[in-house]
Amino acid sequence: MNIAALARTVRNKTIYSPRSRAWAAIAAIGFLPAAALAQSTLTWQQIEERFEAANPTLKAAQLNIDESRAAETTAYLRPNPDLTGTLDQLNPLASFSSPVSGASVYRPFANTLPYGSVSYLHEREHKRELRLESARKSTDIAASTLADQERTLLFNLRNAFVQTLQAKAVLQNAKDNLAYWDRELAVNRTRFQAGDLAQVDLDRLELQRVQFESDLENAVVNVRTSKIQLLTLLNDRTPIEQFDVAGPYYFSDELRPLEEFRNLALEGRPDLKAAVQSVDLAKTNYRLAVANGSTDPTFSVDFARNPPIPVYFGVSVSIPLRIFDRNQGEKARTQIDIGRNERLEEAARAQVFSDVDSAYVTLVSALNLLRPYRDKYLKLAENSRNKIAFSYQNGGASLLDYLDAEKAYRDTRLAYLNLIGSYLTTAAQMNMAVGREVIQ
Repeated sequence: MNIAALARTVRNKTIYSPRSRAWAAIAAIGFLPAAALAQSTLTWQQIEERFEAANPTLKAAQLNIDESRAAETTAYLRPNPDLTGTLDQLNPLASFSSPVSGASVYRPFANTLPYGSVSYLHEREHKRELRLESARKSTDIAASTLADQERTLLFNLRNAFVQTLQAKAVLQNAKDNLAYWDRELAVNRTRFQAGDLAQVDLDRLELQRVQFESDLENAVVNVRTSKIQLLTLLNDRTPIEQFDVAGPYYFSDELRPLEEFRNLALEGRPDLKAAVQSVDLAKTNYRLAVANGSTDPTFSVDFARNPPIPVYFGVSVSIPLRIFDRNQGEKARTQIDIGRNERLEEAARAQVFSDVDSAYVTLVSALNLLRPYRDKYLKLAENSRNKIAFSYQNGGASLLDYLDAEKAYRDTRLAYLNLIGSYLTTAAQMNMAVGREVIQ
């Protein structure tokens, strides 16, 4: 029964209840092919979006920025004022005679002198502003560090994606080789039945099929393993049978000049940006250390009573004498930290050039190998196999020549596919070295 027939049956029986409609929908889904229930194939852009939304390592790193922004609030807070209250001259043994009754009356608070004061520390030399500036620059560094971590994780994700494409290409190649060999076996079985082929030669051809079956099984395992690695990075629990990726599996002859890649890397590498920001932060921290070495006065207002004065108030200023502690150690430390971060910036810049140059040399090498494979060796291996196969079928070549030609073609084709995978991996390495996608 197809879906249309099921729908007509449901309509003819006048199923109106919600429960009946639900069962009818479930029954209709059961008649759908398995491919209709499978998850759609994902492209690299979709994989990247899912990764950024679901990867737990990346989401945990994003919280560092939120923590740093919370520290900005703390850095810009003003000092809290101090409130002091005092009750002086309490006399727990004090007693007085009542002028009316003459009886003794207990009055411990009769001569109490209340006293209160409010004080506030005034920060000079823009300490609050410098603390806020330092906290904001720390947030900028946290954002650059997150971008650098994302750059590394995306490289791992791209590698897993390329490995999956490579495994799928090798799997398809193994299927094509097996299908080709089955066709050759069919031809040679016909020759054997016609008496044109010896039994021992047919047996050797039959035994050769084991190698094709082994290649196919290994390719299936590699595809599943690559998908598992990709699902792990995506933090996805989708069954492997319902998960697939698709993308171009080829190489491009076009390659930009090395100097252009270097300039792009200097502009876009987040680790280099973080190193530059660290130097700026160290300079701000030095200015803050100098400001913290300055004197901050404390202003106070006090009020009390002191009979016969019913109420009075006074003001005072407290100025610490910074004779010994002028924050000398922190000034020296932050001054040294500036030089340390400047050296780290130089090291990061050198690492950028090293990464770009290494990836570029590997790309050039991969292209130098791929071009002759594409333009010459693949066609040569295929033509050689076809000619020797034709010659063998007509008695002009030996079985050993035929098997060698088949193995040479299979090895050449597999080497070409693996070289494309190496090229795509190196392209991902160049993207990581530059800090953005410059090679698709």
